[in-house]
Amino acid sequence: MSVMSVLARAEAVARGRAVPAATVRHRWVAPRPLVFVPLTTAGEAGAPLGAMIGTDRAEPTVLVVPQPLDRTLRFDFFAGLAAAVLPVVEEYADAVETEPATRNREETEVCSDAPQVIVPNGAALEYVRLLGRSTRYLRTVEDPDAPHPVPVPVPLLGRWLTHWAERARTPGSALLVAMTDLLTRHWATGQSAMEDQHLGGLLGWIDPPQGWDGAAAAARAQTGRDRDGLLFSPPAGPATDPVFDNRVLAPALERYDAAKAAGATGPLRVAEADVRRLVASQLQPTWDDVWHGVDLLRALPEGAHVAERWKRDRWSFTGHRDRVRAGEPPQPKRDDAVTAAQKLAGRETAQARLLAQEALDDPLVMAGRRLAGEAFAGTVLAVEMTYSEGRRPMPRPLLTLATSDIPQAEPGTKAYRAVPDAKSAQTAEVVSVAEAPGSGVLPAQRGGDEPGRTVVVRLTGGMGTGKVPREGSVPEVGEQVLFTLFAHEPRSGPALPDPEETPWTHGGPPGAAVADVPDTVTAEDFL
Repeated sequence: MSVMSVLARAEAVARGRAVPAATVRHRWVAPRPLVFVPLTTAGEAGAPLGAMIGTDRAEPTVLVVPQPLDRTLRFDFFAGLAAAVLPVVEEYADAVETEPATRNREETEVCSDAPQVIVPNGAALEYVRLLGRSTRYLRTVEDPDAPHPVPVPVPLLGRWLTHWAERARTPGSALLVAMTDLLTRHWATGQSAMEDQHLGGLLGWIDPPQGWDGAAAAARAQTGRDRDGLLFSPPAGPATDPVFDNRVLAPALERYDAAKAAGATGPLRVAEADVRRLVASQLQPTWDDVWHGVDLLRALPEGAHVAERWKRDRWSFTGHRDRVRAGEPPQPKRDDAVTAAQKLAGRETAQARLLAQEALDDPLVMAGRRLAGEAFAGTVLAVEMTYSEGRRPMPRPLLTLATSDIPQAEPGTKAYRAVPDAKSAQTAEVVSVAEAPGSGVLPAQRGGDEPGRTVVVRLTGGMGTGKVPREGSVPEVGEQVLFTLFAHEPRSGPALPDPEETPWTHGGPPGAAVADVPDTVTAEDFL
């Protein structure tokens, strides 16, 4: 945890409510997100109990499994989930736009938008991955040899759930996001990170009711119970409250089983309706909380690079759409060595890109990078025009800056400056960092903003190709500038070999026949 995060949490405790951790919204929030609140059965890994899903907060689709141990009812739940999700997918899949050709890419078709799925917390996000893995391999009623066939759309639903879950592992992606992650990125509370995973408690800190402070509102959401002993704000993401399970749900399931065993249609319908009512009562508070979080996020101004990252999500959505329509098989349970390395490299690049873009978009985030010595801002004291050596000398101006920051940079360290209307950052290198006269005393003793050190920086790019720097590319004396010690556009590593060229350490030697050993069967393979 950074020093800025610690200070923000301490300030939240002192104020009695959450404080902003960002000045802009760093994640995409769709105009019509697909909100998904799942519930699972206690003691049964992956056994669905119910869900609320939809793009309309006033009219959600409620799915309930009256008896989670019944395989047929589970498959009916998956079919209902597919009926709620797949039409939304097709709606976005058919709306396309054309990307113009570039030097490295031909003219390409891309979906003009993509469906964004929002779940309550990280556990619910992981549950989406589990549902995808457990359904994308199921055999449908079209297969006459299937022992337990499922409705036709279920495997397709599993493929899309798996794609969303895989994409969620890419830093900055917004195709599938947890509301708790969105809120904790933009607000700092006075409780632990584990307590922040309770959506009701988190919202208690961010937007407490009139007359309440954050700690009291969060405590009521996490532990407050009504006269029947049930929580005011059930976790519902996807675990259930044990008190609800033991006191309310278990007797209702027993009544359902008894009515089904008796074969009485009337009592069975009453018992089923009772289970549906109880499960819906646990889903509704979390459904409302997720939409409350959406409203809070929409009130923040959008960061400059958010749309760019969402475009990458659109490309990802389009690519999976094309694979599905081309009839390719479902995603494998385990990636080969090259694919796994490519995914890891892509996520590392995305993480570096996200950190850089958030700092460039948000002065509060940049303040944290400056405090860590990864950036420095100051006033230009002098500009000395120098030139590179060689057959064609190029301008290499030296800038002397006065700064109160403490850049963690040795001579020769690369630095970068964002220039307005430029496609890429201006490159530079640090020449020297020296203490300014009188910098050994405390800032309060030397009069506040008096600089503590001077930094000499040599500009190495972003000035055009002529002997005279392009107008506006070299700061003037007295101008305020900011340099970062991290690249604004991180690049990926070297290319990886083709799967058939994989070395023996990762599944080779090339061309050798390797037995296809099946995966060990785990609890995740069966719902």
